[in-house]
Amino acid sequence: MIVSQLRTSGVNAPEVLSAIDSVAREDFVDPGCRPVAYADRTTSAGKGRALLPPDVLGKLLEKAGLSGGGKALVIGGTTGYSAAVLAAMGLDVTMLESDADLASRARALLGKSAQVVEGELEGGVKKHAPFDFILIDGAVEEIPQAIVRQLREGGKLATVHIDAMGVGRAAVGVRSGDAFGLTEFADAPAAERLPGFARARAFQF
Repeated sequence: MIVSQLRTSGVNAPEVLSAIDSVAREDFVDPGCRPVAYADRTTSAGKGRALLPPDVLGKLLEKAGLSGGGKALVIGGTTGYSAAVLAAMGLDVTMLESDADLASRARALLGKSAQVVEGELEGGVKKHAPFDFILIDGAVEEIPQAIVRQLREGGKLATVHIDAMGVGRAAVGVRSGDAFGLTEFADAPAAERLPGFARARAFQF
């Protein structure tokens, strides 16, 4: 069912479809949300946090053009669903989560398929850098340079970017030297805003 659902949304990369199909999303959501785990909307993971909609995750991974064997970091991974999908694609995955209870559940669900680290999301995981791919697993207004610097040269970062009007768009960027910019490519209005990534507000009299 999920494969046909993703194809309808424009996700066609075989490696992405196969990985998402292999991970039981319903195991990673809040127990009360299991019947709607595959709906095209954010799904509660508990503790006031949510998983990206399946179609948004699929579009981000397809646009990033990932191949197996690289190192990936998932920031704000909640219970570990996106980390499990990346591991199923053959990546060496580290997941960062700030909530201790969610991180504990992620460890139980992921087992040895990914390493789960607890810490503030906006700091990334410098000790495991550089990464070939970073997924900020939610919606953000800004991406801290501390995270960009954890990408290897040519490494890619994917997230949902919220513009100045508050509109969410799926976006992927590539590090080139000290330069980094996001290219937005699809609507992603339902993504959850992650803590720690708000745009600095201009001073007003």
